Amino acid sequence: MMPSATTSIRRNIGAFAAIFLVLIGGTWLAVRLTVDHLLYQSATNSARHWAHYLAESVGDLEQIAAGEQPSAASLAFLRNAGRSGVVFRYEIFNRYGFSQLASDHETVKPVDLSEYNADAAAAIASGRSVVGVHEGSPPVLPSYYARAYVPVRQDGEPVAVVAAYVDQTAQRNELYATFLLAAAALCLLTALSFGIPAVAWYLRTREKQHAEGRIRYLARHDALTGLANRAHATELLERELAVLPATGTGLAVHFLNLDHFKQINDTLGNEGGDFLLKTVAERMQAVSRAGDVVAHLGGDEFLAIQVAVHERQEVEQFAHRLMTTVSAPMVFKEHPITPEATIGVAVAPADGATAARIVKSAGLALHEGKRSGRNCIRFFKPEMDQSMQARLRMEKIIRDAAAEERFELNYQPIFQVHDRKLVGFEALLRLKDESGTPIPPASFIPVAEDIRLIGKIGEWVVRRACLTAMMWPSDLTVAINLSPAQFESEGISRTVAAALRDTGLEAHRLELEITESLLLHSSEPVSLELTRLKELGVAIVMDDFGTGYSSLSYLWRFPFDKIKIDRSFMQGLDSNGRHAATVVKTIIALGRELHMRVTVEGVETEEHAVFLERAHADLAQGFYFGRPMPAEELGAFMLKMFRRLLERPRGAEAG
Repeated sequence: MMPSATTSIRRNIGAFAAIFLVLIGGTWLAVRLTVDHLLYQSATNSARHWAHYLAESVGDLEQIAAGEQPSAASLAFLRNAGRSGVVFRYEIFNRYGFSQLASDHETVKPVDLSEYNADAAAAIASGRSVVGVHEGSPPVLPSYYARAYVPVRQDGEPVAVVAAYVDQTAQRNELYATFLLAAAALCLLTALSFGIPAVAWYLRTREKQHAEGRIRYLARHDALTGLANRAHATELLERELAVLPATGTGLAVHFLNLDHFKQINDTLGNEGGDFLLKTVAERMQAVSRAGDVVAHLGGDEFLAIQVAVHERQEVEQFAHRLMTTVSAPMVFKEHPITPEATIGVAVAPADGATAARIVKSAGLALHEGKRSGRNCIRFFKPEMDQSMQARLRMEKIIRDAAAEERFELNYQPIFQVHDRKLVGFEALLRLKDESGTPIPPASFIPVAEDIRLIGKIGEWVVRRACLTAMMWPSDLTVAINLSPAQFESEGISRTVAAALRDTGLEAHRLELEITESLLLHSSEPVSLELTRLKELGVAIVMDDFGTGYSSLSYLWRFPFDKIKIDRSFMQGLDSNGRHAATVVKTIIALGRELHMRVTVEGVETEEHAVFLERAHADLAQGFYFGRPMPAEELGAFMLKMFRRLLERPRGAEAG
């Protein structure tokens, strides 16, 4: 096991402390040895100097060494030397090393030839001074003194040895005091020179350890919520799955996705979105047990790993707790938020024995919940995998078609009701699979919206429809359906303007159809885009009118040019004629009062057409008037309609 960062730092600090103590001790010892050496040199030199001085100053030294009494001049010199306070003893030895005279301070006394001194004899024998320093015991001897034995020669022959005892206590104390200051200063400098880099190293190491720890944390956790990230959650999930056989329990993965998160971001900004994500993270952790794992996979996706599961009821209860807790209202800067979520649940090992498989199963359940209307809980079922495979195949077909421009446009005619005159076409997007089989628009358009290719596809539709319409008579219009997803990028007005400019189509010949789902969650950017489109001169049409629950309110909130009544009303005319007829007539009258032309879809029979004539409808569209057809068939169709108009009896138009 690798040592922790703290243990590593402590070990390094211990090593540095040991090195520091060795340096301080070494510095102290070096200074002490240097001082002792200097003290020894000074003391012995002083003693040698005084011994030489005595030898040079005592004129009858040879006679004294021979046993004679010193002269009066020599006695006076010796007494004066004793008063100096430095030399506290003189001795004179004969050439055999026996003492002849000793002087202590001011007292001079001859001695008998009975006291032999080995150091004096060694000085005579070697012809060199013998010096040394000694510790004394006050008051008999000074605490520290030096002694020198200096041989005296005359005519090359040794005649005597002079010894001088010098008190070095004061010098030693002074030198030691200086030593202490110097040693302290040197140790302080050593400590500073070592300590400052050591402290800097320590701080840098701690900072580096903290940064590395932060990097390791961020590599495994989400910076916004503090939850485990996708990689760490996968690692923990693999670990839990590995021990399932030994525990005999199950494990559940709850894949949670917030519904309409982008709208909250658009309304409250990124700060509001971040607040929602962090609050959801806190709520999910609050309802999780010890051992469970909550992760933020990114965006508006969360994962809860429920461990130690014994029965399905536990999983269901936990999923409902998550849903209830996450969906509770919250307030951000006085703005109420009522979040909604969809949860997909998968249980291991039944729905997957690996992290990738179990998460995929939960994701499939989540996708099924999204497809079913959102704000719900769905458990994984094996058939969902087949559905996902079909979805992936659909995505590939759409991506390939978008890249290779393999989409097609069919055009369904729109007629004026009262005179059955052709006034335009609606461009309808079509797509075929690899075998050439047509795919229903209701199947591929929602997928194109989900994978965010509808913008690119829509741009192609607008340009191709405008280009095709340029080949028609100038009184014919072309209508194009716009998806709410095309307004998310806030660039649809630029797309339309560029298509009109590049193709040369007059703006009044282009009609853009939108559904009320776009306005249901209308935001300022959407309203701004609609205003810009209106300013271009194109017509804005409310499509599928009457199928929602709030369409009437939009009719005065935005100046639509046309209303299209959904085909379901004409179908209802056959099964419940009286009520459906009343609704259709009411909508036609409403449009007339609001100065909006009304187009009725789903006209399948002559009876439908006659009813609309009597109801004074403006425009009609449906299989009775013409099915959607490729662009290459439009020329023949328009020629046929022109001939039919010419063949009508005179006065029929007015009738």
